[in-house]
Amino acid sequence: MINFQTEMSVSNYSGLYDLIIPKNHLLRRISEEIDFSTIEDELIGKYCLDDGRKAIPPMRLIKYLVLKEMYTLSDEDLVERSMCDMAFKFFLGYAPEDKVIEPSTLSKFRKLRLKDTSIPDQLVKLSVGYAIKRNLIKTGTIIVDSTHTKSQYNLKSQREILIDGCKNLRKAVYRIDESYKDRMPAKVSSGLYEDQIEYAKKLTGLIRSDDRLIENPTVKEALNYAEEVITDNLEHIAFSNDLDARVGHKTADTSFFGYKTHLALTPERIITAYSVTSGEKPDGKELEGLITMTESAGIKVDAAIGDTAYSERDNLEMAKNRKIRLVSKLNEAVTHSPNKNSPNFTFNKDAGMYVCKAGHMSVKKTITGKKKRENTGSAAVRSYFFDVEKCKACPYREGCYKEGSRTKSFSVTLMSTIHSEQKAYQETEEFKNLAKERYKIEAKNSELKHGHGYDVASGCGLVGMQLQGAFTIFAANMKRIFTLLGE
Repeated sequence: MINFQTEMSVSNYSGLYDLIIPKNHLLRRISEEIDFSTIEDELIGKYCLDDGRKAIPPMRLIKYLVLKEMYTLSDEDLVERSMCDMAFKFFLGYAPEDKVIEPSTLSKFRKLRLKDTSIPDQLVKLSVGYAIKRNLIKTGTIIVDSTHTKSQYNLKSQREILIDGCKNLRKAVYRIDESYKDRMPAKVSSGLYEDQIEYAKKLTGLIRSDDRLIENPTVKEALNYAEEVITDNLEHIAFSNDLDARVGHKTADTSFFGYKTHLALTPERIITAYSVTSGEKPDGKELEGLITMTESAGIKVDAAIGDTAYSERDNLEMAKNRKIRLVSKLNEAVTHSPNKNSPNFTFNKDAGMYVCKAGHMSVKKTITGKKKRENTGSAAVRSYFFDVEKCKACPYREGCYKEGSRTKSFSVTLMSTIHSEQKAYQETEEFKNLAKERYKIEAKNSELKHGHGYDVASGCGLVGMQLQGAFTIFAANMKRIFTLLGE
């Protein structure tokens, strides 16, 4: 049974709040000025209204999650602090002497009640709507960018993956013939990856030479896996408990394992929209969604400022159709109409390289026809080359890599005249002045990571990351809004 009311119970000690908590305290102001009940309707279907044990009011649990991201606390630390912090108790709607929840309640609430709801998006819109109500957002300009968040589960090292592959192979063999324990090569303990490679080669060679063993499907499967691990240099392969996290690239030489949060920010530094994807997704594809979410929150977008990742042709056409100024410099990787293989390759603007469907990044690039292009205005072709050894063992090689080929490349035709309008616009004073605003989103990304613990995911999976993103953005927005009101 559920009661949606979170009003403070009558208490002889309620007057303590007025004595202890200042009128301008952040939590008092949020509690008194933000109506959280506007987002609770969607939760009704998650509860029984007239039967069972009385449940904790869902808006109280939502406020708990706001506090969690606002002060970067674990569930256990959050509940412990709510026992004695009077500002926390006031914000949560407790009387001073009330008992608080068990920490496990928050985990269950996130997994069972908030899953498959639009409450995260509504929470962000709630903060944006309050900013609009207080006349803090003055223009229709947004600044767009992404920030990466590392998974709390680390990628296994190459050596650890090899060890696991060999261990599984040995187990499969022992199930058939335990006498093989005396014939196995001696395990290595040096901790060196090279030594582990040599051990894996000896082990797989021994098993491969015994026709009786490899007739067993379990052994054959384990053997094939171990051999594939040896063949592949393991770069960009993610093994962890976080199945939604992926390897993304910040530059050609650096990578991270986790997620991307794509953001839209006003010049007043209020986040109006967000989108969470796995780490390998390109930034440019999220632009239209960020604009749509911003407009659904009540802001008519007339300008979008971003880096070169957002200057792809689809975005230029979308912005033109919606009469939005796109302040994004053209990138030479913008192409003509996609060929049949292009969906399998995405451009990583930070590294300046293409990434294939399997997550492998190209290792070099060449250009042809550049001189002709400069002289005549015709198009040049840029080719991106991939490590062919990875292609040979790639699970997506069919239809992409031709057996026996010595190279694998993906070519794009660089645009010449089709982007002349955008090229001319980026030379104007308006473009240059708007582009100067882009630094603000870099500062906001830093604030989210260092001020709210957004550099590492607090849970696993896209759903958990979306919840963390929404509550973090709400907390950051409310801090910014009250700072602006104070100014």
